[in-house]
Amino acid sequence: MLKIACAQINTTVGDLEGNSQKILAAVSAAAKLKVDAVVFPELAVCGYPPEDLLLKPHFIQSNLKALDALAKKVHGLSTIVGFVDSDGSGKIYNAAAHIAKGKVQDIYHKQELPNYGVFDEKRYFTPGRSDGLFQISGVKVGVNICEDIWVDGAVYSRQAKAGAKVLINISSSPYEEGKLQRRQELLMRRAKECKTTLLYVNAVGGQDELVFDGGSMAILPDGKILGRAKQFAEDLLVVDLSKPAGKIPEAMDATEEVYQALVLGVRDYVNKNGFSKVALGLSGGIDSSLLAVIAVDALGKDNVVGISMPSQFNSKATRADAAAVAKNLNIEFLEIPIKRIYAHYLAALEPWFATTAPNSAEENLQARLRGDILMAFSNKFGWLVLTTGNKSEMAVGYCTLYGDMSGGFAPLKDIFKTKVYELARWRNSQTRTPPVPKSVLLRSPSAELRPDQTDEENLGPYEDLDQVLSQYIEGHRAPSAIAGPKLSLKYVQKTVQLVDRNEYKRRQAPPGIKITPRAFGKDWRLPLTNKYNE
Repeated sequence: MLKIACAQINTTVGDLEGNSQKILAAVSAAAKLKVDAVVFPELAVCGYPPEDLLLKPHFIQSNLKALDALAKKVHGLSTIVGFVDSDGSGKIYNAAAHIAKGKVQDIYHKQELPNYGVFDEKRYFTPGRSDGLFQISGVKVGVNICEDIWVDGAVYSRQAKAGAKVLINISSSPYEEGKLQRRQELLMRRAKECKTTLLYVNAVGGQDELVFDGGSMAILPDGKILGRAKQFAEDLLVVDLSKPAGKIPEAMDATEEVYQALVLGVRDYVNKNGFSKVALGLSGGIDSSLLAVIAVDALGKDNVVGISMPSQFNSKATRADAAAVAKNLNIEFLEIPIKRIYAHYLAALEPWFATTAPNSAEENLQARLRGDILMAFSNKFGWLVLTTGNKSEMAVGYCTLYGDMSGGFAPLKDIFKTKVYELARWRNSQTRTPPVPKSVLLRSPSAELRPDQTDEENLGPYEDLDQVLSQYIEGHRAPSAIAGPKLSLKYVQKTVQLVDRNEYKRRQAPPGIKITPRAFGKDWRLPLTNKYNE
């Protein structure tokens, strides 16, 4: 039987040279361990997902040249690596190459092309027809790609029936809550179904709104796990298929998984896009407090700046908590009061506003002033502004365009408010000195844009709001199906109308990290002009 290394690497879309260097480094490390083969994730040469780069013929050619250069440097072991193949007539394929003895020996083209959620593969690729049966050290191996293993009776089944002793699935499967467990159960089922050993090699790292969580694994024919790689980190998992399974590291619990996905997503978005430092509005509220902690865990304390911008409506307590969070994290902290700037704006607008009652115009003006200040620091010093809004706020439009929505990246965009509290409590439990003050966790949430304001005045309790939102957004349930003894139909209908009415804001929001099965972005495409209200 074979000894195989699963190279779980963090690639960057379009970085053909950098990705190639990572691949060669892993090949070298695997060769020293005397393995028969080393296996890399889906589209490892060019990074995943390349999206409309795939429409550029020169990109396809550059990726093929990179594969050819890699092949010439691989000797002494077999290498399975993902790349984009072309037939020369304009058709391209999501492909796996079998490299050995300095050249490409075999190629497999992905057959099942996902076209749902964040996946758009039918936009670019042609489905393949090859059998994917390769010889590695005299053993017949079936190689397939990501979705090929998810579809019942797909190519994996035919490979097993054709005598494959090992099935290898190379994948770039994005993270969402509970995904590792679902993958593991599927792979166990497939291994038992085919009565063969199954290797699954996943990508790891952040790419725009997606996070790939790793967790590569090997499953024996009886469904037992032979080995599993780390979550949210690069790893080289070596499995000897002739030996029994050893001790398997425990998977992270659900809350830790989400937290680590956010940390990795922030780190890779910032670093891969060439930023060295981030700034965020540090208000003393729960969202900005949690985000500051995530940013420090991702980037280090020297690369995070918290900026407090109090007005006359901000309490001494929240101002003190903003400073306390900064002190706990030992980050640079700036306090820039906006009271005088706000007064100047109101004075300039007085000829037109004087005869009207104060409303959201005056409130949103404060948020926009803060957005201007944050973006001024971004422009002056090249910092990336992290916006602090959560999914609950984004869903119902409880956020201000060109105000608190201003910035380059929105890490909490797919995190409901109740989950924000859960994550903050979990993170506090991980260190002797909790970074988020207890007062932040206990205080009623407020935008503090007018005296004695609380979020619940407009939204109701977040426990109720998030129940409605999760069922409507993630389950597409009708208001009548959501309403019940604790959630009145009137409240549900009002909330759903807010979601539908505020799509225009979400279309203008910064990108954020996908955590749930249906995140705002590619997962959610509600019409802006929309009269349906059922």
